[in-house]
Amino acid sequence: MKGSTLYTSIQRRGLHIGLLPAMAAAVNPSTPITLDHDLDVFPDTGRRLTVARYADHVDDLAGRLWAAGVRPDEHVVLYKTANADHWMLAAAVSRIGAVVVNLSPALDATTVAVLLERVGRPTLLTDGAKLDVLAEVPLTKLTRRVITASGERPGALPLAGLAGAPRVAPVLRPLDAAAVITHTSGTTGTPKLVVHTPRTQAVRLVPQWRLLSLMRGKETVAIHIPFVHSRMVAAMSLALAKQFPVLLLREPDPAVVAEQFLRHRPALVEALPNSLMEWEELADDTRRPFASVKVFSSTFDAIHPRTMSRLLKASGRRGALFFQIYGQSEVGPAVGRAYFRNSAHKANGRCVGWAMPKGAARVRVVSRDGSTPSERNPGFIEVAWDGLAKTYFAEQERYDTNRDGDWWRTGDVGYRTRFGCLHMLDREVDMIPGVRSSLEVEDVVLSRLDELSELVVVQGPGSKPVPVICTVDDEPLDPQRWRAAAADFPQLAAPVQIPQAELPRTATLKVQRNVLTHRFNRQPDGRPS
Repeated sequence: MKGSTLYTSIQRRGLHIGLLPAMAAAVNPSTPITLDHDLDVFPDTGRRLTVARYADHVDDLAGRLWAAGVRPDEHVVLYKTANADHWMLAAAVSRIGAVVVNLSPALDATTVAVLLERVGRPTLLTDGAKLDVLAEVPLTKLTRRVITASGERPGALPLAGLAGAPRVAPVLRPLDAAAVITHTSGTTGTPKLVVHTPRTQAVRLVPQWRLLSLMRGKETVAIHIPFVHSRMVAAMSLALAKQFPVLLLREPDPAVVAEQFLRHRPALVEALPNSLMEWEELADDTRRPFASVKVFSSTFDAIHPRTMSRLLKASGRRGALFFQIYGQSEVGPAVGRAYFRNSAHKANGRCVGWAMPKGAARVRVVSRDGSTPSERNPGFIEVAWDGLAKTYFAEQERYDTNRDGDWWRTGDVGYRTRFGCLHMLDREVDMIPGVRSSLEVEDVVLSRLDELSELVVVQGPGSKPVPVICTVDDEPLDPQRWRAAAADFPQLAAPVQIPQAELPRTATLKVQRNVLTHRFNRQPDGRPS
């Protein structure tokens, strides 16, 4: 089976992550998978695997889960310490026909307890460290059984004790049945559980398969995104189907990343926008860790033109590009846009892209007040295609409020230019009176101040827009430089500087703007607590 034949099979039968490693191994068993850390569930396996060995590990784990009592149609909540074995365990759950519910290791015990109750007595697949986090949660009441991928705790069944369990035949989920459940970022409260099916997961690969066609050879793909995220399903699946060597990164430290890039020379890098911002400093590294990169890619959140420009200029590849995809967990990739070395610094960061080729999502902007959406009067951004998530688990009514026939309301506001480019200005809940776009302010000011590592404009007391700033190494910001950089935005309040480590973030490193707003508005002096 060739890579293109494997992709065709996925589009016909749906994406089943439990089958994918074995299918990829049948195409090319020697394709390498490299890690920057050890696997918790297989600590002796090392950091260099092949697809064949990876597939064997998945099959092994599937047999152990079956021996533990897990059966088709059951829900298995996977909540463990961040590690590349998360995707391996998720594939094992899928391989025996169960439904994996991926929870971020960044979630606190209270939130995990709420989600366990929402799922309805699932199996909990976790580890010793996370069971310590959940020490006060009544797991015997909320779960059917508890299994540990590593570590041992009373009342939990360790997978290590099931080594040598008989292998079992794979079980396919129906094309339109729940297969993988992930959760939203939780920027506005308790995360919602997003249901993905084999069909919706397969459809989401269509536009990105074309992007990967830019890669002519079998060069390394470096992936640095949360192992629990729906985007990881697509990123890993595409890499396996294309037979690309994969470098899975857990560590965000720029020094560690530089060493990995110098050793493995990736041609494509996919990472979180905020991780790429943190890696900007590597553009000045004389060893040139980005020299081999042909394509930078990012989803999750808007990325600033300054970051794209610095990364592209650090590449030594002819025709290097930065491909930004706009989307969300509920819709997958909606629109996309390529940025190039000589023009990224001049790009309008609010232009998030155009509709992608045939078979991809359709996008529209609908009025909020009866008037035609425009730059001065942005409308609601909506998306329609077969890649939309099926529902919110146990919250159908909440899902339905965002659904209008084929169309899903994203919660973002924006407009389309006469050339068809979608401009995303803000989340509706983050709009501030008197500010056309908080994100636009951030783009412009960040481009003028290299010493800023982060800038977030939030609504303060009296609806005043307050810039919250972080600087490189938390150095004090020169007030005169700030005034010059922000001169185009006289409506801004004085900036508030906080240490980078105190910036509240989600599991995908998005800044929790609502948390900052709440801190401002509950303090008598308007300063964050």
